[in-house]
Amino acid sequence: MPEIAAITRDGIRLTFPCPGAISVLDAAEEAGYYLPCVCRHGRCGTCHAHVLSGAYELAPHEAKLPPGPGGVLLCRCRPLEDLVVALPCRDAQIGRRQVPERHATLGAIATSPEGWTSLTLHLCPEGAFGAEADFAAGQYMELRLPGTDTWLPLCMANAPNEDGALEFLLPPQADVEWAAGLAAARQGTKLQLRGPLGDFILDEKSPRPRCLLGGGAGVAPVLAMLSQLAVMRDRIRVHCILEAAHSDRPFFERRLAPLRGALPQLTVALVPAGEAAALQTELARLQAADFYAAGPAPLKEAVKAALQALNNPPGRLRLAPALSVETAVAGVLAQV
Repeated sequence: MPEIAAITRDGIRLTFPCPGAISVLDAAEEAGYYLPCVCRHGRCGTCHAHVLSGAYELAPHEAKLPPGPGGVLLCRCRPLEDLVVALPCRDAQIGRRQVPERHATLGAIATSPEGWTSLTLHLCPEGAFGAEADFAAGQYMELRLPGTDTWLPLCMANAPNEDGALEFLLPPQADVEWAAGLAAARQGTKLQLRGPLGDFILDEKSPRPRCLLGGGAGVAPVLAMLSQLAVMRDRIRVHCILEAAHSDRPFFERRLAPLRGALPQLTVALVPAGEAAALQTELARLQAADFYAAGPAPLKEAVKAALQALNNPPGRLRLAPALSVETAVAGVLAQV
């Protein structure tokens, strides 16, 4: 049986066996180490690492491998002998408890005139969990639908609540499968969930202003963070920058209207995708802020470049994980 030695970025060495023909990611979880991951099927690239020694084989994957020798995705990497693996994360980022599994029923499915789709789920009362939606704004759930073995990562767009409601907000899609997939879904369908997951959350102890940036699927965690601040009656200045096409503006204005009322210190800017100058102008309004960015890779790269040009300390920027769900959700929903 192969033995895995996984070395974290801060030098902690984790060792565990890899029984049978399973991936390094699954073997780590069997040993009680929950490494950062999202899709578990080689699509998102979150579980990237480098094999320093030992032979392995890779299952098919869509995400690019990390550059350099030995670049792998741990969810697709099956050891053929003992492996030494360099992890990209710190030891503190590795969970030591099993991810909670819950069940929820599918509630309303609503698509706005602008093409944004809202899915509402209602958590089932279960054991110690009760029915409370207990998560931190910015986190996500993995959603599994009946008849599939695919877990889809979806960010909540609402604040934690005692009513057990989870809202997932999905951006407009050009793929016509969306319409067929959503039409096939039925209210009341029981779904399996895993989570909450992720450490893209607000630093509530920081006294600095906050700048929240979102685009595409990354709009959901930004709205969740604003909703949480509204519930907290937070009064620290917050500036929200959303990447928006002209057709998206009415939708964003409707979603932001109640948040503006609850957060009088909130300012909002809607910028077109790819407008680096406009983005930098908005970021410069709060150079001493904590920055939170969620959405497509080009947006996050543009934020990093703009903040570097503004000489902003890199430690002030938090990036959401890449949740590659847009192309997969329609096909899975069609199986409900």
